[in-house]
Amino acid sequence: MRIACLLVPDLPLHAELRASPNLRGLPLVITSGPGARSEIIALSQEAAKYSIHTGQTLPQARAVCPEIEARIASPILERTAREALLDVALSLAPRAELADRASGLFASEGAVYLDASGIAALHGEPRKAEASYGEQSGENTFASVLHARAERAGIHGFVALAASRGIARLAARHLALGSLDPESCVQEAPNTLVLPPKRELDFLAPLPIDLLDPDDRTAASLTRFGLYRIHDLLSLPRRDLAARLGPELLTLVARARGEEDEPPLPEPRTTTLEEGQDLEVAIGNLEPLAFVLRGLISRLLERLSMRALGCVELRLLLQLEDGAKQGRKIGIASPTQDERVLLRLVRLALEKDPPTAPVDSVTIFCEGVPLRREQLDLFLPRGPSPSDLDQTLAELGSICGPERIGAPSLVDNHRPDAFALKPFRKRKVSPKITGARPGRSAHPRLTIRALRPPLRAEVRLERGHPVYLRSAVSQGEILKVAGPWRTTGHWWSEPAHFAVDHFDVQMSDGTVLRLCFDWMGKRWHIDGLYD
Repeated sequence: MRIACLLVPDLPLHAELRASPNLRGLPLVITSGPGARSEIIALSQEAAKYSIHTGQTLPQARAVCPEIEARIASPILERTAREALLDVALSLAPRAELADRASGLFASEGAVYLDASGIAALHGEPRKAEASYGEQSGENTFASVLHARAERAGIHGFVALAASRGIARLAARHLALGSLDPESCVQEAPNTLVLPPKRELDFLAPLPIDLLDPDDRTAASLTRFGLYRIHDLLSLPRRDLAARLGPELLTLVARARGEEDEPPLPEPRTTTLEEGQDLEVAIGNLEPLAFVLRGLISRLLERLSMRALGCVELRLLLQLEDGAKQGRKIGIASPTQDERVLLRLVRLALEKDPPTAPVDSVTIFCEGVPLRREQLDLFLPRGPSPSDLDQTLAELGSICGPERIGAPSLVDNHRPDAFALKPFRKRKVSPKITGARPGRSAHPRLTIRALRPPLRAEVRLERGHPVYLRSAVSQGEILKVAGPWRTTGHWWSEPAHFAVDHFDVQMSDGTVLRLCFDWMGKRWHIDGLYD
């Protein structure tokens, strides 16, 4: 088994940068709260150049760098950033899982594991067990692609591949701390590392024990015994270590050896995505609120595109300044990834039912479904995409009414104008065959186009047959007449009783139409044209 780990060491920082890209390149710090005594929990590289470090208070940091930018850690931004890590992993592998939250020195990190087994078919030949660290392989390419995919999602992380989750996470932490030893491993890219099988313990041996994230009591005990490196820990007998330092130490040993009990990576089934943001100042107008919603929808669609999903439903949750909560549910005609369509629907929903107080926090939930794909025909031109067709039908339904949109279908009724509507579905058309088949006539067939409602007409008769017609579609003498064909029914019900005579006529201007005389209303109509 090969496991890849995508690790973000300062997740609160990258969660804020993901929501506010304009802060990139600025000295930025993330604090634990709004007070002056709140501590800095994450900072950018630009802020670190001023000798600012975690654990300081914001006034201490401003004394060194007055132009520093400060933001309060947002739980909703951090939660959505963790979910975005899972979406990045699922864009390259069907099995992935978010890592458990760490503590102590690594409390602010976020990580995701994904199955990297069998990637040779996509990214080249697999690495051999005896291969050197600097040798090119499909795993190196896979790690680079995973890192680039995370960068595109606005997440700067480190990627490591190993035979277990624990070792992959240790290697990623090693990269994040910048303590890479060039004599033991050659780094293929600035933020990626691949550990060949059967050589992982050699790589882990010189690393500090702090990477194993021991608790405070265990760390103090190890320091008292002079154990600072992983090889110092692995060289001692397990039974004696457990007897002197406690059974908790066996967990660290198993993690360092890659012998932890790890169930197979699951295949996530949930398709509900979430994006949200806490506003610095409550917003009471629609225009600035729409600007915030545009950013949320843009990040949602980026995550949907990575998983090849389309948005089919939106749920909007507004946290108001007075403490109340309001929700909006927005249905979508067909799965889409069009940002303009989703933003327009959200704006219309808020214009129809505006919030009763200024908005303090916004959260959008999106239900994703696989996009519909169309199999192209080799003999026919490409038609409209299924999503465009569904969107057009939905717009027509909102204008004319959903009961008036559909495809006509025959009903079991003798009335000539009887029909029903059924939901419109695109039908696969077989390719046309040119030329006449042997033994069949090559003459074209006439097709009648029904007129709804039928057109009124004035007809002059001679000996019971129409000879002259005046109507909106044709006017003049009638050259040829076929008929009449009488259709009648429902004689037992006076309101439903019908009796009509149909004539097929050819006009002097070349028009061929169907003429109808209604015996119940004593009126002439044109209810069809032949094409």
